Amino acid sequence: MPEELVFGSDAPLSIPGLLRSLAVGVVLALLLRVHFQRFGSTLSNREEFSQVFPFILLTTILIISVVKSSLALSLGLVGALSIVRFRTPIKEPEELAYLFLAIAMGLGLGAGQILPTLIAGPAILAVMALFKWSRMGRDSRNLYLSIEVAGADGDAALDVLNPIVEHHARESDLRRFDLRDDMAEFVYFVDLADPESLSQLTAAVRERFPSAGLTFLDQNRMPSA
Repeated sequence: MPEELVFGSDAPLSIPGLLRSLAVGVVLALLLRVHFQRFGSTLSNREEFSQVFPFILLTTILIISVVKSSLALSLGLVGALSIVRFRTPIKEPEELAYLFLAIAMGLGLGAGQILPTLIAGPAILAVMALFKWSRMGRDSRNLYLSIEVAGADGDAALDVLNPIVEHHARESDLRRFDLRDDMAEFVYFVDLADPESLSQLTAAVRERFPSAGLTFLDQNRMPSA
C-alpha cells in the first residue's frame, strides 16, 4: 500500500517571537521615517508620507508571521491579494523605493530573520545617506522648477522647454507633467551652477512664453512638513 503524502501540519504561532519582531520593527520603522524626512527629495509632504512606513512595516510582519505558520493561510493569502487594488498614485520613484524597503524589512522580521534584517536595513539606509551627502557637498543649487504655460499645446511646449532647461542646467530631470484644461504645468529638478544660470534660465523661458509662471523651490532647504 503506498504511503500517504504528508504536506505537514500547521505550526503554532509563537507570540513571544511575534512581539520580538514587532518591537524591532518599530525601531526600524522610526529609523526609516527619520531617514526619509532628512534625506528625501520628493515634492510631497514628507512628514505626512512617512507616517505610513510603520503601518506598512508592522502589518507586513504580522501577515508573514501568521501565514508562515499555516499552509492553508498562505494559499488563502494569494487569493486575497489578487482582489486587492491599491489606487493611491506614487508619483516619485524615491517614494516607491522607501515603501519597498519598508516591505522588505517587514518580510525579513516576519520570517524570523531578525539579525540579517537589523544588519541589512540600516546598512542600506547608510549607503543612501552617503550618496545624498556626496551630492549635498557639491557646489550646486538643486532646485525644483515649476513652469505653468497657459493656452499652449502641452507636447509642443514640452519640446520647447526641454532644450532650454538642459542648456542652462548642469543636470535636469522632468519630474511631473500635468495638463489641466488650457493650462500645462511642468516640474523639473535642476542642478544649476550659480545664481546667474537661474536668471538666464528664467529669461529664456519668458522669451518663448511671456505669460508663463515660474516657481523655484530650493530642494536643500525645503521643509519636511
